[in-house]
Amino acid sequence: MFERIITEKAPLPVGPYSQAIKWRNLIFISGQIPIDPKTSKIVSEDIEIQTKTVIENMKNILDKVGADLDSVVKTTIYLKNIKDFEKMNYVYAKYFKNKPARTTVEVSNLPKNILIEIEAIAIIEEEG
Repeated sequence: MFERIITEKAPLPVGPYSQAIKWRNLIFISGQIPIDPKTSKIVSEDIEIQTKTVIENMKNILDKVGADLDSVVKTTIYLKNIKDFEKMNYVYAKYFKNKPARTTVEVSNLPKNILIEIEAIAIIEEEG
């Protein structure tokens, strides 16, 4: 059986999906976008600020299950413009010291005209 993870410290789902799912010792984080969970608004039109917000939202989801960014083993990054890669990567590197596996792709569009979306898989130590 899996457990649905929900926290008000990250944007709440606006559709039929969960912020994250925990199955055994795996955490699957749905694509996070740069929305401030307190205001439900896009934080900025700056890729660095958007990247920081997305990762902070992911941290808050992981915190709900007692994990952190060091638990992340794989990320997938969707960029609206691949020219933002260097700036995104600069912010990303500050957070992900463990250097998880990663895929980064440019996409034609993202929800709410945002610049970035990131999904992740994390592994946590099993209890007992």
